[in-house]
Amino acid sequence: MKFSNKKGVFVMGVVSFFVLILIFYIEQPYKFIQLTKSDSVIIRPTFTESAYSDKGFYDYYKKNCDESCLTTEIKELSRYETSKNGLDVLKTFNFNIIDDITVHENPEILSKYKTVVLLHNEYVTQEEFDAITSHPHVIYLYPNALYAKITYEDNKITLIRGHNYPESSIRNGFDWKFDNTPLEYDSICTDWKFYRIDNGYMLNCYPDTIIKKKTEILLAMVKLFK
Repeated sequence: MKFSNKKGVFVMGVVSFFVLILIFYIEQPYKFIQLTKSDSVIIRPTFTESAYSDKGFYDYYKKNCDESCLTTEIKELSRYETSKNGLDVLKTFNFNIIDDITVHENPEILSKYKTVVLLHNEYVTQEEFDAITSHPHVIYLYPNALYAKITYEDNKITLIRGHNYPESSIRNGFDWKFDNTPLEYDSICTDWKFYRIDNGYMLNCYPDTIIKKKTEILLAMVKLFK
């Protein structure tokens, strides 16, 4: 009888362990994926994080302050608009991660990598825009990237053109023909797909709310790597 009790406890322990593994998998399935891409790089959207910060660009857009808010200091901001979940997921893999400032100051750094992955890098300088759009293989994981032109100086960014500024008729600050901003309003990604453009691939939805569970998007992205 004692043996049976011990056996029952053991079985229950094993079952509990696998139940916990199953729950963990359901909640965070991306952690069960093994990816190693040392010749690829992710660009963290540092400039966009700063634009969305308090007393930043969006306070100006909402008419909560004047044009003084179109110059803001570099700040870290982790939220939906700044690719929070996408960055969290990609950090778990063996990818190189650099930020906007690095690319702005050293544009040729991208030539070291076969594949460049953009997140929601909405605000970029001309130098960064040129470096990204001239790279032969970029994966645009979020729509609305490369949307507005800024300058970067003294650890501050300033909006120059784009996002209805300085004229309301101006949308993309670079007049970029591959702008796909309307797609950012699809955050459910039911009919997601990567489609081809001149220098890479774009995802047709904004994946931040689902990227931790829709591992098929990550697997499809990696298949596009060089």
